[in-house]
Amino acid sequence: MAAHLKEAHAELLRTFQSNSSDTTSVRSQLTKLKIALTEAGLLVPSFSVTTSAGGTSDGASRAQLPADVESLVMARDVLEVGALFSIRVKDINSFDRYMNLLKAFYNDFSSQLPPSTNHEPLLGLSLLRLLSSNAIASFHTALEALPSDLVQKSPYLQHPVNLERWLMEGSYSKVWRAQKEAPREEYKFFVDSLMGTIRHEIASCEEKAYDSLPLRDAAMLLFFDNAQDVMNFANERGWIINPTTQTVHFPNAAPDYSKTEIPKKSIIALNLQFAKELESIV
Repeated sequence: MAAHLKEAHAELLRTFQSNSSDTTSVRSQLTKLKIALTEAGLLVPSFSVTTSAGGTSDGASRAQLPADVESLVMARDVLEVGALFSIRVKDINSFDRYMNLLKAFYNDFSSQLPPSTNHEPLLGLSLLRLLSSNAIASFHTALEALPSDLVQKSPYLQHPVNLERWLMEGSYSKVWRAQKEAPREEYKFFVDSLMGTIRHEIASCEEKAYDSLPLRDAAMLLFFDNAQDVMNFANERGWIINPTTQTVHFPNAAPDYSKTEIPKKSIIALNLQFAKELESIV
């Protein structure tokens, strides 16, 4: 491993783990390290196959690691920091790209490399990412691909599993409490996103069920802690808030069928034509 890569890797870990980490500095270090890893052939590693000249007539093939274990672990560390950093700066597309790059390290080289402490947290975050985007089928496909014993014993994986079950049950209060029970700080980002989806689903039901609601009741139903959050959400949905009565009024989007004109003549003509066709068949 080149000395400059080793130093840059250590500096990235120090900066990222610092309580007052500078996002600009972390982003810059990640960019430089990804370029260096690409030049070293470590960003997207793959097994190389060699054939022995002796021993058999056609030679014996065997797979070899593309680099030494220490270099591969270093590359994996950089990509894991990149994935976690993407969540910190709320860049979901960047998170997806880092997770795609990490698949080779987690799948192809899992038996050759030492375990990573970030592996399970990142697996849980990738499940949460699918859940928060309502990709339920992909969520279950990804979950079924994981070892069942790992899913059962890992708190990082049980968290998204429980969230999915509570969503199916409609236990939205448990999803709300899960924000405070997240196993890592990064998990709260996706739980917040999930709560945003839930709030809009609840809001759609409220609009159909009520003409108005007290502001306090609306806040409770939508899992908001203060009135200002409700007011911001109401503006987003186009609701009207009466500051005097502290009431939320929902726009009535239901169609008024009493004012709908029924095309009587055309309906009668169609029925007569249909009767004639039936008579001709009989």
